[in-house]
Amino acid sequence: MSNTTTILAEMMKYMNENGLNISDLARESKMNPGTVSSIVNGNRKFSVYQLDRITEVMGHPVGYYYERYIDEYLADSNPNWRRMSPFLYNCAKLSKLDCIQQVVDMLLDKLGYSDPLFELAEEFFKDGMNEAAAILYENVALTEKKQYSERLAICQYRLFVTRQGDDQEKNYEAAVQFETYVDRLDEIDQLDALKDLVNTYRSLRKWDKVNKFAKILGNLAEIQYKLESQQQNAQKENTKKPFYPLFVYWGVSYLLRAEVCDARKDYEQALLHINTYADVSWVKETDETTLKWKNRFKEWSEVNTYVNRLMSGDVSVLSDYVAYFSTKEEEALPALDNIIEAANRYNMNVDDLLKRFEVQILSLLEQQNGVGVYNQQFISERFTHFSSELSIYYLRKGMFLNGFTFLLSCLEKSTVINNKAYIIKCMRLFESFRENASSEAKAAYRNLINEVDEDEE
Repeated sequence: MSNTTTILAEMMKYMNENGLNISDLARESKMNPGTVSSIVNGNRKFSVYQLDRITEVMGHPVGYYYERYIDEYLADSNPNWRRMSPFLYNCAKLSKLDCIQQVVDMLLDKLGYSDPLFELAEEFFKDGMNEAAAILYENVALTEKKQYSERLAICQYRLFVTRQGDDQEKNYEAAVQFETYVDRLDEIDQLDALKDLVNTYRSLRKWDKVNKFAKILGNLAEIQYKLESQQQNAQKENTKKPFYPLFVYWGVSYLLRAEVCDARKDYEQALLHINTYADVSWVKETDETTLKWKNRFKEWSEVNTYVNRLMSGDVSVLSDYVAYFSTKEEEALPALDNIIEAANRYNMNVDDLLKRFEVQILSLLEQQNGVGVYNQQFISERFTHFSSELSIYYLRKGMFLNGFTFLLSCLEKSTVINNKAYIIKCMRLFESFRENASSEAKAAYRNLINEVDEDEE
């Protein structure tokens, strides 16, 4: 092997400038002198571990030579996976995504690397290195795009998960792309995939999609529960398990279908769905996890019955509903959102309630994080909806300072999550009450609209 690589040349230069011999370099890099000698004499290639040690000794950050390492040590007619695999993992840890793409392009020109790349992608995904994992999944999916394979479906599922973020347009695009692959997954994997898919559509208020996939989820969970019940205990130990007990997916299906009916103002049908998931007496298991979830469905049915009655115009449940969520931090935003929407719909006065929860509402303005069972997507959308409803409530009552505060907050958040429906709603609302806006509110509005225009360009 020739010793003319630039990495090796720079290492030799460093040794000469600092008066180091092979033993000195070995000691500083905590490597075996024989290994260092073989590298210096060009008889051995750097492993990425050895390269990192030498790089640090030379005073450079780890990864400094990675681009050159690809060209000088990995670009081979017969790629060495044992050398490439740890290199790719280090690139993932350092977020050197261009290096990952370059190596993957190199490997996919050869036959037989789809399997190890998929396994490595699964490692990345498990370790939370989603951007790096996405590169591998995308390329493995390309090699299998003409095959009706479960592995292709897993790649698409992982890509769907990694693409979920603040941008609701992109979340929707990712969901639409994935939904055609969901039924190719193993039945147990389908349960979690359907749950994730339907929750994304729920956060986007795509109620037709929520209804469709919630039904599929419930039917699949019911079938799997019956199959599991028929199996012997010995067989159960060896079967694949979903993340949650099987009946939970069934219950979530009806919970979401009730929410769809509420959104469509079909309160009678919504109540039937609520009563359905409230009754899980048919679940015979008595372990701690099962009992926890059974109690949770009972509690959800009670509170969602309050919501159902309130949204249908029965204001007599308001005090019970307030008593329920007053001690539950994670329920404050959804509950206040429901109450203000009902107040706007039925011309209710809830000034005292808003005063009582003023501190919580102001904290929501400053920080909207996922809490408890609610993920970040749901909270972001729910806050946007809440601030929209609250601005309507205040503006209609002539409380313009509060109204424009929440309207501008809604517009700002809508821009961040790229929700065009809310952006348009905010603009129409502002124009309707423009004559009541202060000069400060008008200036803030112009700045936000400029940001919207810039994002569209």
